[in-house]
Amino acid sequence: MIADVINATELKKIDPVFGQLSFDNHEQIVFCNDKDTGLKAIIGIHNTVLGPALGGTRMWNYNNEWEALNDVLRLSRGMTYKAAITGLNLGGGKAVILGDAKTQKTPELMKRFGEFVHTLSGKYITAEDVGMETADMDLVRKVTPYVTGISESMGGAGNPSPITAYGVFMGMKAAAKFKFGSDLLEDKVIYVQGIGHVGESLVEHLTNEGAKVVISDINHERLDQVSTKYGASIYTGTDIYSEKMDIYAPCALGATINDDTVFNMKAKVIAGAANNQLATEERHGVLLRERGIVYAPDFLINAGGIINVYAELEGYDKQEIMRKTENIYNTTLEILETANREVLTTNRAALNIAKQRIEDRKKVNFK
Repeated sequence: MIADVINATELKKIDPVFGQLSFDNHEQIVFCNDKDTGLKAIIGIHNTVLGPALGGTRMWNYNNEWEALNDVLRLSRGMTYKAAITGLNLGGGKAVILGDAKTQKTPELMKRFGEFVHTLSGKYITAEDVGMETADMDLVRKVTPYVTGISESMGGAGNPSPITAYGVFMGMKAAAKFKFGSDLLEDKVIYVQGIGHVGESLVEHLTNEGAKVVISDINHERLDQVSTKYGASIYTGTDIYSEKMDIYAPCALGATINDDTVFNMKAKVIAGAANNQLATEERHGVLLRERGIVYAPDFLINAGGIINVYAELEGYDKQEIMRKTENIYNTTLEILETANREVLTTNRAALNIAKQRIEDRKKVNFK
């Protein structure tokens, strides 16, 4: 299920857009359709108080259009808070293209999508996400300047995945420090669910630190490749959430922390790259807290990617990218300590900081 527990039947009972829980005061939603290329896409612009909305484009074979709409709404909302809590002068946006990236993605479709992005005149800036590669962003760049994550040969910052993984690694170490008293991950049992570009890079960091890494993915060929390359164990069971482990790192799609999994979870820490890991933020955040499981807010620790592509807009170098990404460690530790002190869920503590930054900017803008 993509990013939420709300199913298509439930969505039809409420207003199709403004009535969705995930709408959350979005500024603009753009539906893109092109018969010649087969493009069907949705662009969500959640908030532009801090700056233009930046967020990647995801291509996924959704079960239905309602699922796609709900996904883009939740993802763009998450980008708003990701930029805010990281201190970037950006708003939150996201785009989804409905279709199979392996069989339906063409250069013509990508360029047509770029033309739709261009009509927004810079209010939305796109980038790479699930189902996309740096080469796809290079195609989009041919028709609009409002794209980041292009190849270094074209003047961009390149693939953001390694930086995203490094940020998750920093956030995980901070969460370990909070929970275990040390940020050393040596001999910690860590399950990484999803070994795409980000997941594999995270496995590399964890292996180098001496963690006992177990990997899971629906792609068996990838499992074999990553296992051979890094010596990670392959999970062969049927209920990963019930396995005894120190850290669970969800790095695939969202909502893996839900009513079916949260009560079985044996992990002591949850820290991964996936967006929207909590199916219902307040409910599942509270349940994790009650069970003593430390949750590192996903929109904070997976912010390395947006830091990387933001460098293209601001013109700072790799050294500054790494400095900003390393600071995810300090911010994560601060939020975990704040949540503990104020008896809040870690997700709520992070959201409060992000929302306060947006409110402060609103006051300045309206003076």
